[in-house]
Amino acid sequence: MLFNSFEFIFFFAVVYLLYRLLNHRLQNSMLLIASYIFYGAWDWRFLGLLVFTTAVDYGCGIWIDKAADERRRKLILAVSICVNLAVLGFFKYFDFFSESLRHLALFAGIRLDVPTLKIILPVGISFYTFQSMSYTIDVYRRSLKAEKNFFDFALYVAFFPQLVAGPIERAVNLLPQIKAERAVSSRQIDEGLWLIYWGFFKKVFVADNLAVIVNAVFAKTGVFPGGEALVGVYAFAFQIYGDFAGYSDIARGLAKLMGIELMVNFRFPYFVTNPRDFWRNWHISLSTWLRDYLYIPLGGNRGSGLLTYRNIFITMLLGGLWHGAAWHFVVWGAYCGLLLMAHRTLDYKPASRAGSFVSAIVMFHLTCLGWLIFRSSGMPQAADLLRNIVFNFSWSGDAQYYFLKLCVMIAPLLAMQVAEKIKNDQLIILKWPVLPRWAFFLLMYYLITMFGEFGGKEFIYFQF
Repeated sequence: MLFNSFEFIFFFAVVYLLYRLLNHRLQNSMLLIASYIFYGAWDWRFLGLLVFTTAVDYGCGIWIDKAADERRRKLILAVSICVNLAVLGFFKYFDFFSESLRHLALFAGIRLDVPTLKIILPVGISFYTFQSMSYTIDVYRRSLKAEKNFFDFALYVAFFPQLVAGPIERAVNLLPQIKAERAVSSRQIDEGLWLIYWGFFKKVFVADNLAVIVNAVFAKTGVFPGGEALVGVYAFAFQIYGDFAGYSDIARGLAKLMGIELMVNFRFPYFVTNPRDFWRNWHISLSTWLRDYLYIPLGGNRGSGLLTYRNIFITMLLGGLWHGAAWHFVVWGAYCGLLLMAHRTLDYKPASRAGSFVSAIVMFHLTCLGWLIFRSSGMPQAADLLRNIVFNFSWSGDAQYYFLKLCVMIAPLLAMQVAEKIKNDQLIILKWPVLPRWAFFLLMYYLITMFGEFGGKEFIYFQF
């Protein structure tokens, strides 16, 4: 069930009407049922997997809390982590590792009959697995007490606005809001409606229009004008931002309408001047998850410089693999890790506004090189695209048309982002005077209705 579908609009209208009529306990029961309906609409067979993950971590959390012996607490935590990673690994990575083993054996001159199961990837499994697993880790760390009410915990794992593509919430933030009675303020309604509207604009007008350019360019193989390849990479940079940040905005907006605050998942990732700040502004819920549950446990920056570089590289390598079961995602993760290591080594800080502007341009292009690897079907295509950009660059008619369309699609987005960045406030439009605020609302409405793509395209991160 896609946010950008009439089916979801009807679904949420019914859910929200019931939500406003019911008391707190019935609200939670209704939201859990609605969340399971929402998830089951993708494929009802995977509902059992969601319930299984929930039950395992609910039980492990209680047992960790009750255990007095530290070894026993560690053992129970290990059970939770192993079960979660086993489920994720089987459904997402079994075929990938089987195929990789077969190719490695062939390279060594050995023929292996390795089975592949053609497993269907359950939507959102990477997101809800990480969210559920972080709960047991936090209980083990004594950051919070284990949740005794199974249905409240189940709602924490399955809360439908952020179930399939985040933000990856923490129990310390979301569980108390689920357990407490909620009063929806007029401020939350205003902010929620704006975030939903802005998220739909990012998805339907920006991302889905740019998808036409991206799909056309990345469908090409061999030699073609490098200008087309470059514009295709630029278009993907804004497509993936509009698509994923749009989803996160809609999720936050829907939650706000119910009096629930989800974490901010994106700020201004393309205005940053270095790789470290990029990951502080892009997919924040994942980058902070990797920091808190992988990088810091590995040792973080507490050891020698060499160990710190090792920890950075391992974290980003596994972060790349989290995104997909393919080697180009691993290479992308390694590339991101190398950028972070280079930044840590150079420790460059721009000394002027002009220096910051140049650094932001350079960082944007370094990010785009990563997106070229990320979006490609594999490393051979990534190499072809890069070769065309560097050695076969020409500004063809298609490249000019694509570039003009790209500029038109992202102009309103960048204008609003600049206004938000200047005030460091992603809700700055709600503080504007009435006339300019409503002028921008009407411009968005016109652009969405006249030029929006209403084919109900899936969000990119559903595949992860």
